[in-house]
Amino acid sequence: MADDLFKALADATRRTILDELALKSGQTLFEICSRLSMKHQLGLSRQAVSQHLAVLEAAGLVETRREGRYKFHDLNTSPLRRITERWPVPDTSPPEEVTP
Repeated sequence: MADDLFKALADATRRTILDELALKSGQTLFEICSRLSMKHQLGLSRQAVSQHLAVLEAAGLVETRREGRYKFHDLNTSPLRRITERWPVPDTSPPEEVTP
């Protein structure tokens, strides 16, 4: 699972897709393609964006749901939380002084 997560995050386009889903979750493929084209000047085909979404979904970072003939994509940050739990950062702050 961690390998899929790091592979998904290694690509700048996939990170941009995650940024867009963080701003507005529940987007269709058409909406994601439009935002990538208009906001980020990324001229990707629908198939290319769909392949990026498949990698993100395999890593657990994107969840999909169908409503009628539409497929919506939602950001899922729980895999990122599992990474931070795996390697916790020790508390290095100095102890607080107690004054009587």
